[in-house]
Amino acid sequence: MPITTSALPRVLTVAGSDSGGGAGIQADLKTMLALGCHGMSVLTAVTAQNSLGVQGAWDLPAEAVTAQYRSVVDDIGVQAVKTGMLSSAVLVETVAGLLAGTRAPVVVDPVGVSKHGDSLLASEALDAVRTKLLPVATVATPNLDEVAQLTGIAVTDERGMCRAAGALLEFGPRWVVVKGGHLPGEAVDLLTDGSEEHWLHAPRHDNRHTHGTGCTLASAIACGLARGQNVPTAVRNAKTYVTGAIEGGFPLGAGIGPVDHGWRTRGA
Repeated sequence: MPITTSALPRVLTVAGSDSGGGAGIQADLKTMLALGCHGMSVLTAVTAQNSLGVQGAWDLPAEAVTAQYRSVVDDIGVQAVKTGMLSSAVLVETVAGLLAGTRAPVVVDPVGVSKHGDSLLASEALDAVRTKLLPVATVATPNLDEVAQLTGIAVTDERGMCRAAGALLEFGPRWVVVKGGHLPGEAVDLLTDGSEEHWLHAPRHDNRHTHGTGCTLASAIACGLARGQNVPTAVRNAKTYVTGAIEGGFPLGAGIGPVDHGWRTRGA
């Protein structure tokens, strides 16, 4: 029998392109496919990027971003949106305005620095992220570098993760996932809405090939929300998926390779 694609949850990513295929739009769409969703995209920037770093980045005009978004949302519709690289204040404000008028859960990955340490967010855009983008987020998923950019809090332990989460919630997202993967020991993340706390633990895999981890987690959360899962369930399932993807990360090029988005099907 033919597959009825109309039954697939529809998830939209608003993010930049990674020419190396490990992060950004490419990672988002791979994750959505792996998790049984129909992935759609609004391209915000083009990067020249490989396993060694980002060699160049070019923003798309706000008009192009708006046109892509309206084209998809007005015709196909969406059941969840995930945002990634929005490198300028103009793009942050444009996308925040579009999201405010869309009745779907939003996962905001406030991309600030690449895996290789390359800056992907202009300093003048930080305030727009705080005041425009985070208030429309159902879930925000910063790593510790991004937490420091947004709040000024340098997290060194789990107590610091709690303080940082509280500071981030003051900007307006309904839930925050503070990703603790940069801390030593077990890979632990904190999910909280200010009243509930969920500590998500996973073994730390000895694998340096982790390019695309943040994009993958945020996209996996969006897939869960598009399926009607509540936030704690969506985040917990996303954590399981990304942990397997990290374990399966593989070398590509001369630097840091990507996580394996198809790890669940490799044995099939």
